[in-house]
Amino acid sequence: MFITMIASECAPVAKVGGLGDVVFGLSRELEIRGNDVEIILPKYDCMRYDHIYGLQETYSDLWVPWFDDMVHCSVFFGFVHGRKCFFIDPHLPQQYFNRGIYYGHKDDDERFGFFCRAALEFMWKSGKNPDIIHCHDWQTALIPVLLYEIYQNMGMTHPRVCYTLHNLKHQGVTGGHILSETGLNRPEYYLHYDRLQDNFNLHALNLMKGGIVYSNFVTTVSPKHAWETRHTEQDFGLGHTLEIHHQKFGGILNGIDYDVWNPETDPHIPQKFDINHLDKKYDNKKVLRNHCLLREEFKPIISYIGRLDHQKGVHLIKHAIFYALAHGCQFVLLGSSPDSELNDYFWNLKNHLNNNEDCHLEIGYNEELAHLIYAGSDMMIVPSLFEPCGLTQMIAMKYGTIPIVRDVGGLSDTVFDADHAHKPYEERNGYVFSDFNDQGLESAMYRAIGLYYSYPKFFRELMTNAMRCDYSWNLPGQHYLNVYEHIIEK
Repeated sequence: MFITMIASECAPVAKVGGLGDVVFGLSRELEIRGNDVEIILPKYDCMRYDHIYGLQETYSDLWVPWFDDMVHCSVFFGFVHGRKCFFIDPHLPQQYFNRGIYYGHKDDDERFGFFCRAALEFMWKSGKNPDIIHCHDWQTALIPVLLYEIYQNMGMTHPRVCYTLHNLKHQGVTGGHILSETGLNRPEYYLHYDRLQDNFNLHALNLMKGGIVYSNFVTTVSPKHAWETRHTEQDFGLGHTLEIHHQKFGGILNGIDYDVWNPETDPHIPQKFDINHLDKKYDNKKVLRNHCLLREEFKPIISYIGRLDHQKGVHLIKHAIFYALAHGCQFVLLGSSPDSELNDYFWNLKNHLNNNEDCHLEIGYNEELAHLIYAGSDMMIVPSLFEPCGLTQMIAMKYGTIPIVRDVGGLSDTVFDADHAHKPYEERNGYVFSDFNDQGLESAMYRAIGLYYSYPKFFRELMTNAMRCDYSWNLPGQHYLNVYEHIIEK
């Protein structure tokens, strides 16, 4: 099967969050299964070019319709850790992808609208005719719209589109200008409830909604989140659209790349270990303490890795720090916030706790340190308000670090409470709480800390349960192939 991934991120060359990991990991799994996979990305100036092998211009004269004119683009090709990637570089005075960051500009709708048109124009001009086009999030939501409304009429009738929703909070709500820019035109046609009209702002277009309406199949990144997007406020206004299209909608849990996240082979940790040599994990704990200037004492290390924002339960993260310190634990945090006020708050908190030998806050992101924290921690909190999938808890379990998570989204699909889960004992792998408040978090932390101190044998069994879990791309890869085959046969 010939599959083209079209996305705004692909780890490690262009990564902001989990989207980049998914595009790379799923593409790799599909290739392992014998499929031909190509990835199309914007050519950002801030990419990690050191992760691209053999980058060279492969298509020098691509002209893309834009407004009532044509824009000249170059297309580059290179291998990203074995993945075949094309990078589109428009020669525009606006410098759409030469701004030092991936997202966060007022014209993001234009930038990625152009990318969608350019990606399809490149596929059409170069004769690429994949079986499946798999696009991701609002940035590529116009792909199925443009394919159906323009490129099928030009003879590109073969590809079927799978569209994956990673984060419904960001939907690409924009004005009608995007229609004239991309050549779709006809605002009276597209500004309709059955097409791209936003469900609440009747004068706005919703690009993500368009992707849902026009795709052959729509997925989100866990079964629980698929249910939440149709039946709770986590639909962020798209619940009715998903209900209308429920027959082509489902949840497929993300995987993680065990070539990257594996304590048996991890080059970033000082002592490799596995389920049969679990004592070696504590060598990493000692190095983590030395790195973070924590005291050497018989205490569990509880950690947090990730963004510091309201989706991630930032007030609960703060509460967890002080609860841990008050209950005989140490705490390590690695993260930053896109919100300057929140970032300043955690810098102030770091300064306040700077002399505490049981706490270390690292404001920012450091890939190598993240590996050490996963390997050296005893527990990890993920107290999210909503979490479509979550990779943190799955990575933590691979390293024998017990996740403490809220009962939401992909966290519910992967973590099963040590005390209350309707699972056999050997399948229980962490602690889960429901209420999005201090008391809910405390209920899970209290039980986890209690088990660590009072029943170390059972805590160790919980660690081995977690390490036995298989959250690789093996099963999700097969699920996606089933979806692809289903929409090809329709």
